[in-house]
Amino acid sequence: MRAAGHDVVGYAPSVFRRQIEASGLGFHPFPAAADVDLADMDRVFPERRTLKPGFPARKLAWERLFVERMEPEYAGLADLLEAFPADLIIAESMTFATLPLLARRRPHRPAIVHLGATFLQLGRPDHAPMFSGMRPAASDEERAAYARTFAEARAAWFDPIDAMINDVLVRHGCPRLPIPFYDAMVLLPDAFLQTGVPELELGRGPLPPSIRFIGANPPAPGIVPLPAWAKDLDDGRRIVLVTQGTVANADPGQLIVPTLAALADEPDVIVVATTGGRPIEALGPIPRNARVAPYLPYDWLMPKLSLLVTNGGYGTVTHALSMGIPIVQAGTTEDKREVAVRIDWTGAGIAIGSNAPTAEMVKEAARRVLTTPAYAAKAAQLADAFGQHDPRQVVPSIVEALVPNAAGANAARLEMSQ
Repeated sequence: MRAAGHDVVGYAPSVFRRQIEASGLGFHPFPAAADVDLADMDRVFPERRTLKPGFPARKLAWERLFVERMEPEYAGLADLLEAFPADLIIAESMTFATLPLLARRRPHRPAIVHLGATFLQLGRPDHAPMFSGMRPAASDEERAAYARTFAEARAAWFDPIDAMINDVLVRHGCPRLPIPFYDAMVLLPDAFLQTGVPELELGRGPLPPSIRFIGANPPAPGIVPLPAWAKDLDDGRRIVLVTQGTVANADPGQLIVPTLAALADEPDVIVVATTGGRPIEALGPIPRNARVAPYLPYDWLMPKLSLLVTNGGYGTVTHALSMGIPIVQAGTTEDKREVAVRIDWTGAGIAIGSNAPTAEMVKEAARRVLTTPAYAAKAAQLADAFGQHDPRQVVPSIVEALVPNAAGANAARLEMSQ
């Protein structure tokens, strides 16, 4: 948007300042009460280490990570809009600070677009609760079972979060949400841009026209330099990348270490690992066929891969699938159950179903994917689907439709990130 001549300001936690300003954009930090780094989950949400998995734990996570920050984020946003009267706000779909604005009708507020950076968090027709990782119901019995599970999720998680959000809205003179919070974040904005493709969404069928899929959103090139060992990947061996992303990477023993061990004796494989900024020394001895770096330029690396082994970060998974790379996935935290079921349902890889698989589990899954052409074929089909959705075309067309003078005027844009 900046390249198209628009004024753009990023409104986000201070941890994103350098990245935003390096892109040539203005930056405005969240107020102090909301200015946290969600990558440091143990500091932001220390209770997560002792909570048992389940709907009450998810409710507390939503409360700590998102709802408690809604009011200060909105206050800062309102102040910013006084100084920077934006025509358009683009916000991540978990940014509840836009809800008070969405209670107003245009033109009494800017146009608002939400961006879905993970799976589509819209209620499913078969009533499987979001984040449950359930395959589409195949029978009346399954649908009934899903409905019972949904009722439990609603009582322990969805309804309490709705009540907290509505309390904030009422304090600011806004009406209560007309629909549950997760549907509201998708259906109330003027447009919703969903990363990924319809083929990943478990056979949902037709969606409202305000929801537009934008394909993959790979990282910008040139930010991370090539590693010193870059040429080692050009000797003809198959290349496998293992990553735990940048959030659930505090313990590399969960996936990186067992993957290095699992494939250490494979003569035709080079294993590449990225620690997401964690110390390489935490991995212990590095096998001879492994190459490691804190960060890697994925625009350079991804086209070389035969397999991705990942704990299931949605952005990395969609980037890989957009390039036809099959996947072995092992994570169960955050949104990773939903990522896993999509990998399994599409046939583009194997979901191990463990947050800390053994080396033997990883070896069996990796060998199966590498030696069974059907996985790569399914990934290639998804790559074709991704090719039909280019964010560089979809996003400008949405902006121009919502802000009629966007194509020719120096209109103001505000981008929000968690």
